[in-house]
Amino acid sequence: MLFEITVPQFIKMLHNLSLIMDKATVFSANKKFEMEVLLNSRLAPDQFNFIRQVQIACDTAKLGAARLAGKEAPKNEDTEKTLPELKARIESTIGYLNSLKPEDFSGAEARHITQPRWEGKYLTGFEYAVQHVLPNIYFHVTTAYAILRHNGVDIGKKDYLGELPYKK
Repeated sequence: MLFEITVPQFIKMLHNLSLIMDKATVFSANKKFEMEVLLNSRLAPDQFNFIRQVQIACDTAKLGAARLAGKEAPKNEDTEKTLPELKARIESTIGYLNSLKPEDFSGAEARHITQPRWEGKYLTGFEYAVQHVLPNIYFHVTTAYAILRHNGVDIGKKDYLGELPYKK
C-alpha cells in the first residue's frame, strides 16, 4: 500500500513541476528577462528560493521512498543553478523512483524510520509516509508553484494537479 500512495504520487508531482518550469521558461522569454530571476525568487526573505524548493522536493521523494524501501538513495550535491540542471535533477529523481517496485516496500508500514534531525526518535513507515513525506513533498512543490505564480507565470490548479485518471 505505501508504494502505491507514495512513489506514483512523487513521480506525478515532480513531472508536473517540470511542466510548470517549461511554462516559466516561455514566460521569461516572452517578458524578456533572464530565467535566473525566477530561479532565485522566493515568497519571503526567510524562505528558500525556487531552486532550493525543487531540490528539496526531489530529495523528499527519493529519500522518502528509499527509507520506506530500506534502500540507499542516490546523493545529489545541490549545485544546480540553471533550469536545465534543475530539470535534470527532476528526471534523475524520477528515474530512481521508477527503479523501485511494490515488493521493495514489503513490511514498510511497520519499519522504524529515522533521520539525523530527529535525535534518535523514529516514526513507523506508515506514520512517516502519511504524516511527513507526503505533506513535505506537497509543501515544496506547492511553494515552488507559488513562487512562479506570484511572479506572474500563467499557471493554475490544472498545471499543479496534472492529468487525472477520469473514468467514463
